[in-house]
Amino acid sequence: MKQITLGTTGITVPQNAFGALPIQRVDFDTAKNILLRAYEGGMRFFDTARAYSDSEEKLGYAFEGMRDKIYIATKTAAKNPEDFRAHLETSLKLLRTDYIDIYQFHMVDVCYRPGDGTGMYECMLEAKEQGKIRHIGVTAHKLNVAKECIESGLYETLQFPLSYLSSQKELELVSMCREKHMGFIAMKGLAGGLITHSKAAFAYMSQFDNVLPIWGIQKMTELEEWLSYMDNPPSMDDDILQFIEAEQKELIGDFCRGCGYCLPCPVGIPINNCARMSLMVRRAPSAAWLNETWQENMKKIENCLECGQCSSRCPYELDTPALLKKNYEDYKNILAGKTSV
Repeated sequence: MKQITLGTTGITVPQNAFGALPIQRVDFDTAKNILLRAYEGGMRFFDTARAYSDSEEKLGYAFEGMRDKIYIATKTAAKNPEDFRAHLETSLKLLRTDYIDIYQFHMVDVCYRPGDGTGMYECMLEAKEQGKIRHIGVTAHKLNVAKECIESGLYETLQFPLSYLSSQKELELVSMCREKHMGFIAMKGLAGGLITHSKAAFAYMSQFDNVLPIWGIQKMTELEEWLSYMDNPPSMDDDILQFIEAEQKELIGDFCRGCGYCLPCPVGIPINNCARMSLMVRRAPSAAWLNETWQENMKKIENCLECGQCSSRCPYELDTPALLKKNYEDYKNILAGKTSV
């Protein structure tokens, strides 16, 4: 298993890390069992966030007494110094620790800098001086913001979506981080569920010597699949390359990643699934997508106000109303038997 060092942080871990957003969906003991098994299997880097409901608390519950054996990254979506300090204290308490290895500004729309008038970067420096955090990171979804953060030289790590469906512009961020000696933490390695071939996803990440993928895990079966690659890590070969090329031809372009940052919708459309329903029905087949509940959810698209709120919030700058309409028409054809799944 390749070891990855995150930029200048000195943090060196296997290129196979744990994304702890999904464990908010399981109970505490299930989460603890999964997290401890991840550690036992060789994972050493665990990423969470204040925004992930009780994810931090579950990490604290699972790893109490083991703090020096793992690395923890968490995030704050605070927009002012008062909330920043409150979030940090809450995270420390729930994680049952007195320090956080990497503290990240969560999904920023701007590159916080010293002296910019917000006081936000100063809060990071203050927390670092106090020993409450060890390294300063940032997460972003927008290319221009990510580039600015890299070029600023103010951050030790960038967390950004990366998968074999990423565009060339997104891949340029990996090279920029390498040149700036900045760690790259890859989120959404399965493109919000559209990638279903873990071996290909892992092999793709293994091409990079400065990328640490964090796989979102909520089931022991999912975890065991990733852990199986610890001793036998997949690498790019002709078969996987051909598979990825076929996937790229089918999927690269304007598709919804399901992140949910477009929500809430004023008329109650669950946009993060409705705007990619065609792909989900075909790539993650389940009768549940065609049940009465989802038929009612898709029908809500008829009430779309075209207010533009979803598009303005979309980190991928998609024409969300147009995607909704396209998916709704296809969905109706599927239900009517006019289009095969």
